[in-house]
Amino acid sequence: MSKSTTYIERISDTELRRKLNASGVLLIRGMKACGKTQSAKQFASSSISFDQDEQISLLMETAPQRLLLGESPRLIDEWQEFPKIWNYVRHEVDQRNLVAQFILTGSSNPEESAKIHSGAGRFTVLDMRTMSWQEIGWSTGKISLGKLFLGKNQIANDSPTDLETIVERIIKGGFPALINKNLSQAMEINRAYIDLLTEVDMSRVSNMKRNPSKVLSLLRALARNTATTVDVTVLEKDVKLKENTDISRPTIYDYLEALNRLMIIEDQAVWNVHIRSSAALRKSSKRHFSDVSLAVAALGVGKEALLNDLKFTGFLFESLAVHELRVYAQANDAKVYHYYDSTGLGVDAIVQKYTGEFCAFEIKLGIGQIDDAAKNLLKFQQILGDTSRSKLISLNVITGTGISYIRKDGVNVISLASLGY
Repeated sequence: MSKSTTYIERISDTELRRKLNASGVLLIRGMKACGKTQSAKQFASSSISFDQDEQISLLMETAPQRLLLGESPRLIDEWQEFPKIWNYVRHEVDQRNLVAQFILTGSSNPEESAKIHSGAGRFTVLDMRTMSWQEIGWSTGKISLGKLFLGKNQIANDSPTDLETIVERIIKGGFPALINKNLSQAMEINRAYIDLLTEVDMSRVSNMKRNPSKVLSLLRALARNTATTVDVTVLEKDVKLKENTDISRPTIYDYLEALNRLMIIEDQAVWNVHIRSSAALRKSSKRHFSDVSLAVAALGVGKEALLNDLKFTGFLFESLAVHELRVYAQANDAKVYHYYDSTGLGVDAIVQKYTGEFCAFEIKLGIGQIDDAAKNLLKFQQILGDTSRSKLISLNVITGTGISYIRKDGVNVISLASLGY
C-alpha cells in the first residue's frame, strides 16, 4: 500500500519497527485520533478498517479468515469493534510462524467479558500518545532525556517561550490533525471531541447507555482537578457543588473505567521507593487527561480565562509536561511516576528506567518558582535510602517561560521548549 508523503515521523516509530520485527502481531493502543492508524500505515503492506466496512459483520459470522488475507504486515484498524478477530489472528500467526504478520490498532480496550485468549509469545504492544512538542516542532529537543540518564551536561541556548504561546499550546494540544489549524479551529475540534465522547463513545464502548450530561460533569470535575491526587469522594462533591448534579460513587467508578478503556485519562502512579525518613508514602495516583487540551475543552474556557487564572494554568502545564515526559520516557525504556509522602513532600515526576536509574523533575510554569522547586528536589535527595540515592541520576526543574541552564547547586533547569527524547 502507498505511504503518505505528508506523514510526520513519530518518536514511537522506532519502537514500532522494533516490536513489529520481533513478533507475529503488534498491537498499537492509544486514544482516538492520536495517530495510530497513520503510523501503522507507514509499516503495513495491506489494511482493513473494522469501523468503516459494512461487510465486516457478515464476514465475521461466515468467513472470518478472509479478513486476514492480504500482504503482510496486514493492518486491522479498530479491531476491538469485533474482538473475536483476536483469536483468529492468534491462530493464524501460530500456523505461519513468522514475524511482522499483523498490526492491530484500537482506540479502546475490549471488555473483560470478551473471550480473548492470551497472545503471550505472539503479540507485542505499543502505547501511542498524542504528539509531543518535539514531534510538532515546538521544542528543539536540545536537552535530551536519554542524555540526562547518561549524566551528561547539556546546553540549549534556546530563546524563552512567552506565557501566551504556552497557553495557546495547552489549548491546542497534540492531536496530529490539528497541527495546521489555528487556535480557534483547534478549540472547535477539541470541543467536538468532548461532545462525541459524552454523547456516543461513552455508551458505545460498553454497549451501555450513559447519561451525557453526567459524563460531561465528571469530565469537568476531572479537568478542575488535573494533576492532583483527587479521589472519588472529592470528585462526587465537586460535581454536586460545581455542576449542581448528583452522581453516585458507583457511577463515577463506572465512568472512570470507561474513560480508561477509551484511553481518555491516564493516571500517574505513585513511585514506590525506600526512604530513610519515618514519613509514610502516599498511594494515590495523580489524574491526567491523555491530552491536556481535552481538560480545557471540557471546561469550555479560552486563552483569556487561563491567563487570568495562572494557578490553574500551572496545573495544566504540569499535566502537559507529564505527557511530554511520558513520550520521551517511553523512547528510553522508562516510565513516569510521582512522589508524595505524609509530610507533604512531593516531586512532580520521577522518570525511572527498568534498570532502576531515575531522574527527578519538578514542573513549574514560571521562573519565580524555580528556587523553591530546586530546594524541594534537594530535600527529596536527602531522604532517599542509600540504594535509591545511588540510582538517582539528576535533579531537574522543567519550566515554561524560563531558559535552560545548570544551577550552582547542580539542579538542571530545563525549558519545555528545549526538552526532547
